[in-house]
Amino acid sequence: MSRIGKQSIAIPSGIEVKLNANERTINVKGPKGNLNFDWRSEVSVQHDEADKKICCAIAEGTDENRQARALWGTTRSRINNMVEGCKNGFTKKLKIVGVGWNAKAQGQTIVLSIGFCHTVDLVAPDGVTFEIEKGTQITITGADKQAVGQYAAVIRSKRPPEPYNGKGIMYDDEIIIRKAGKAFGV
Repeated sequence: MSRIGKQSIAIPSGIEVKLNANERTINVKGPKGNLNFDWRSEVSVQHDEADKKICCAIAEGTDENRQARALWGTTRSRINNMVEGCKNGFTKKLKIVGVGWNAKAQGQTIVLSIGFCHTVDLVAPDGVTFEIEKGTQITITGADKQAVGQYAAVIRSKRPPEPYNGKGIMYDDEIIIRKAGKAFGV
């Protein structure tokens, strides 16, 4: 049994859910955005409008094997993240550490000056916005948890933090364990 999949998803006020069981699609609309999801045939999803909750289960006629249980829990988590994202949104914070390194906004593009002979331009995907504070703090927000996390990971991958000088692009809460450089003879 999936421990995550068994839990029902409460729908808060201000969130509108449209479920089409025949096509296996769900549409969640809220103040922060509008998200869609198509679930696999091994899982069934029911929307109880009276109790304002969504329940997931393994579909009738499907063997309860390891993959079906995994898909059950994953489907429930994806739908829960959609409801949470449309209600409150998701945020990732990055910081740039390095002398002269900074970021600038040009419309929906982040322009990174991070020690290369050229700048690195990264266009934000649809539904994802960003703010740059002091040139070194980047805050990425959006309703889709996967899109926000992926965009933050792409930015970080352009100059990951290194352990010797501590320079690079890192998550705000990330801790870099520093290494000692080469020790010369005493």
